[in-house]
Amino acid sequence: MKCIFCNNSETKVIDSRESEDDTRRRRECLSCEKRFTTYERAEALQIYVIKKDHTREQFNREKLKKGIVRACEKRPIPLQDIENIITEIELTLRTLPSQEIESKYLGEEVAKHLKKLDKVAYIRFASVYREFADIDDFKKEIQDLLKRG
Repeated sequence: MKCIFCNNSETKVIDSRESEDDTRRRRECLSCEKRFTTYERAEALQIYVIKKDHTREQFNREKLKKGIVRACEKRPIPLQDIENIITEIELTLRTLPSQEIESKYLGEEVAKHLKKLDKVAYIRFASVYREFADIDDFKKEIQDLLKRG
């Protein structure tokens, strides 16, 4: 690790602390003796989403969040609950055997979580995700929700 002050390549680690996301290391330059902090994070496995038109795009946590937040607008749902859903989905995706997932799978995961969290948010999401064409699609989905409780 190069010193950020003098560019010397020899430094020593004074202190190291692990957290959920990264490792914080306090370092001291062996040349100028100044101290600085570095953060190390494991490189995450890249996940690609295969869209309906068969194009691929990199999984985007913010894009997923935007869609879920839109479905939850004006609902009594804390932002932390939305973050928890996104984290759970992302962890699920990272355990799959393939780095490529279909957008349909991603949509079903979101729908499954929203159905447990808030039925109205679920219906909003499902209407866009499943491309409801008319009121009959809404009625059918609501009837299915009522049957299953």
